[in-house]
Amino acid sequence: MFFRRIYYLCNMSIKPTIVVIHPNSLCCMAMRTILVDIAPFMGMWGDVEIATFNSMEQMEQECPELVLHYFVAEQVLVDNMPYFAPQLRRCIALTESDESALPEACRRVDIRRPEQELLKAFLMMQSNAHLTHGVEPQIKQEDSELLSQREKDVLALIVKGYINKEIADMLNISTPTVIFHRRNLSEKIGSKSIGRQTIYAVMNGIVDPREL
Repeated sequence: MFFRRIYYLCNMSIKPTIVVIHPNSLCCMAMRTILVDIAPFMGMWGDVEIATFNSMEQMEQECPELVLHYFVAEQVLVDNMPYFAPQLRRCIALTESDESALPEACRRVDIRRPEQELLKAFLMMQSNAHLTHGVEPQIKQEDSELLSQREKDVLALIVKGYINKEIADMLNISTPTVIFHRRNLSEKIGSKSIGRQTIYAVMNGIVDPREL
């Protein structure tokens, strides 16, 4: 029924939406940045909207028609449990404390983590199909063939945290060659950001998120 509803609504040109609700605007901006990169791989329905709100009231005023997932500040989720309880499987609580008043089944992400650990947490959810409703990530053929095998080897080691000299030693190439490959893959991916490159590497099967 859920997939049928998505198919029906998408045929009516209604875009699926991922909702972020957090009182901290900077947190909302950071979440949007991460989700914009991950969203294209979270389903088969084309473009996904990312909508951010600072309060439940603000979200209810706009009332997105088709929400795939909610990323919600823990306290907001607790305070509005009657609303979220029927759709808890689509909610991810953004926590900032070791203690929680949420149900055990509720998925949580501690947003106090460093960026790379936070990315890993989201990518592990995606890898385990928690963010896809069982749908395999959609990898474009041109994306999977965008990088050469050597560039993929270098990228895999970059996102695992190795520095240029270590990568050179592990791949038995010179450090200038590593730098050359890094420049090329950054141009091809369209970003020098380690975070963006990490998402690209995981989503295109270059590295397993458990290896990060």
